[in-house]
Amino acid sequence: MTNPVALTIAGSDSSGGAGIQADLKTFAALGVYGASAITALTAQNTRGVTGIHAVPADFVTAQIDAVFADLEVGAVKIGMVAQVASIDAIAAALSRWKPGHVVLDPVMVATSGDRLLASEAIDALRTRLMPLASVITPNLPEAAALLDEQVAASEAEIESQGRRLLALGCRAVLIKGGHGEGADSIDYLIDADHTIALAAPRLATRNTHGTGCSLSSAVAAGLAKGEDLESAVRNAKAWIGAAIGAADRFTVGHGHGPIHHFHKFY
Repeated sequence: MTNPVALTIAGSDSSGGAGIQADLKTFAALGVYGASAITALTAQNTRGVTGIHAVPADFVTAQIDAVFADLEVGAVKIGMVAQVASIDAIAAALSRWKPGHVVLDPVMVATSGDRLLASEAIDALRTRLMPLASVITPNLPEAAALLDEQVAASEAEIESQGRRLLALGCRAVLIKGGHGEGADSIDYLIDADHTIALAAPRLATRNTHGTGCSLSSAVAAGLAKGEDLESAVRNAKAWIGAAIGAADRFTVGHGHGPIHHFHKFY
């Protein structure tokens, strides 16, 4: 029996809490072998991003091709894509290799508030990558930015935005409620037939660096293991809740610290 394999296509986080590093930790924690194609190097820590160095698009292609030519990739997670040329390269490569599952996390802003995606790249993400996605995983501000609308303030508005995102070509949308208010954080999984509200207690910690990256990677890990989308999302949400709940066991940095990817092990 071959091990399940997932590929993350994303930016590197030098402090280890988000991006490629968080994705690989998530895959490992969930029993999936992780491969990576790096789209950008970032100089960042728990306090913020101080620099971004984009990887040339042809080298992004080379990394993706090298992985697919040798590994049996069960699912792909796409995170920070940095620039239009990278988006075009990723779309072309995935159209060639046709992976069974693609989880697109439209990363636009870091936990610290630093912008990670140029405005002209948002349109390319919308038109080139979204139609290839099995599921996209925006938070409330990202969902609004993809539609050039105000942030949804009610369940009806969230569902309406989810339906409009589906119309852009992706097969499902998971709108994350971590930026919302109230005692529960409610995520909404929306596809052509259903809207499923997934509630979990809102956890009081400032150590949330990499939460979005890790949740989308956990969904990809579930899909790589053969889970259906709803099961993958429910399992990912349970795991991320435990990882956030255990985050305060760490003392890492002086800003928004990382979650505890390996809370089951130590």
